Amino acid sequence: MTTFRTLPRVLRDRDTGLYLTGVVVSAFGTSSMWLASGVWVKDLTGSNGLATLGVFALSAPLPAGPVLGTIADRVRRRPLLITVNALLAALLLTLFAVSSPGRLWLLFAVLFLYGAAGVIHDAAESALVTTLVAPSLLGDFNGLRTTVTEGMKLVAPLTGAGLYATCGGPAVACLDAVTFVLTAGAYTLLRVREERPVRSGAAQRWQAVQGLRYLWGHPVLRPLVRAAGATMFLAALSSATVYAVVDRLGHSPAFTGVLYAVQGGGSVTIGLVSGPALRWLGERRFAAAGVALTAVAVAARAFPSDAVALVSGATIGLGLPCALIAAFTAVQQRAPGPLLGRATATTSTLVFAPNALGLAIGAGLVELAHPGLLLPLYGLALLLTAACLAHSTGRADCASRTAARSPSDTNPT
Repeated sequence: MTTFRTLPRVLRDRDTGLYLTGVVVSAFGTSSMWLASGVWVKDLTGSNGLATLGVFALSAPLPAGPVLGTIADRVRRRPLLITVNALLAALLLTLFAVSSPGRLWLLFAVLFLYGAAGVIHDAAESALVTTLVAPSLLGDFNGLRTTVTEGMKLVAPLTGAGLYATCGGPAVACLDAVTFVLTAGAYTLLRVREERPVRSGAAQRWQAVQGLRYLWGHPVLRPLVRAAGATMFLAALSSATVYAVVDRLGHSPAFTGVLYAVQGGGSVTIGLVSGPALRWLGERRFAAAGVALTAVAVAARAFPSDAVALVSGATIGLGLPCALIAAFTAVQQRAPGPLLGRATATTSTLVFAPNALGLAIGAGLVELAHPGLLLPLYGLALLLTAACLAHSTGRADCASRTAARSPSDTNPT
């Protein structure tokens, strides 16, 4: 099958292997720190609200993505990635000073800067990938990246929680700092030739909106990004019901960890086959199929059954990443190099900012209505999103599917 032909082509390249090594190590540290930061705040203050605020600080800079993304387009990407990882390693070491509620402001400040650096990092990383991976293999690469990052989410939080329980928050911060140092080392070893970006004479404000103008004016990217944002919003509304679903099943809140684990397993699986699926279906059909699968799984959660809940979790894990992989791969393939950092950062804002909004709104709705009513409505909205995206599929999608085929697909010999 195509999967077994293309994945070795992605993995055997030295630079791609180094890049993926950096992704794995960085994802491990970030996932560990993400969980530990909320527990740390909770232990210091006893406040659930402040613990949630600590986690929120990581995503707070996301709306500034179009502005932060300009940095990735104004300098060479590899040196920028090395610098960002080194600075984050140094920044995390300041958390050794957080030992009382009075120093909590420092933790919040570090988490906010961590999130801002993450936006810049992701934009530069996505742009650098296009110089390492052939356009026909970007879908395979992004799927593989999804597999390794989701795989780390299954392992790293447990490691971070165990280290926190044994040695405290500073130890987890130190672990994360080490992963950033290792990631910077992996990027240092990359053999990639980058031309120095040509400075634009346009004002910085104008440069920041160029990514948005490009995305919204592109007939292929606009429906993909719009559908991905809507999907993440509706998926977040659904996620806000997870504790109510667990209550209906008669389990303790800890059972949510099981549901998230099986969802992560589904995401690991779809990452391995997304490249061939993208080439076979095209970006919009692939994304629409994933959203439709998510819709069915979300609605099915309304039935109070352990088996249904577990199957639905795995199915959401299979379907939800499809829209994200399709959207970001399409941006990498179509956005011009000098604009790719801004286009990627803007895509992240348009796709992931609705997720935070959905969680906030969903938390309120689940207090007002029964999940047995809410989940079918969310599923119906997701199904409509999939239908709209599938309906928009036309000649542009057929052309993009043909262009995305690798030589091994068009010529089996």
